[in-house]
Amino acid sequence: MTVDAREFVRTDAAEPHPVPVHPVAGPAPEVTAESKKSAPRKAASRKTKTLELTLTVTGTADGEWHAELKQGSTYLARNLAVAAAAVSRAAKELHQDLSTPIDEVIEQARAQQAAKVAALEAELEAARKALASLD
Repeated sequence: MTVDAREFVRTDAAEPHPVPVHPVAGPAPEVTAESKKSAPRKAASRKTKTLELTLTVTGTADGEWHAELKQGSTYLARNLAVAAAAVSRAAKELHQDLSTPIDEVIEQARAQQAAKVAALEAELEAARKALASLD
């Protein structure tokens, strides 16, 4: 067998026509019985089944929070009372992008409640003075 490096053609006495040979960077790999076997097939990848749950948390300016949980169109839990602190902790555990706006809403509710308490304390003090003046 002779190889003409200029044309990359191999000629053999057994082959009447030249066969193109592609140059390779190294020696040709050995062909063994093991390499002739087909490579093991990968198992067909299964699509991961996603589970969709919808958690809705609602709060009021009075600081009352409620939660409901749905799976598809089925309610798993409805109108569960939850503490504002629990809502804040849960949001922090889930993600910073959730906790920041939730904490802002809770802080606004806290400020409104503090103002309400101050107004009620002032009203109570006025009522005590009125009661004392009646004695």
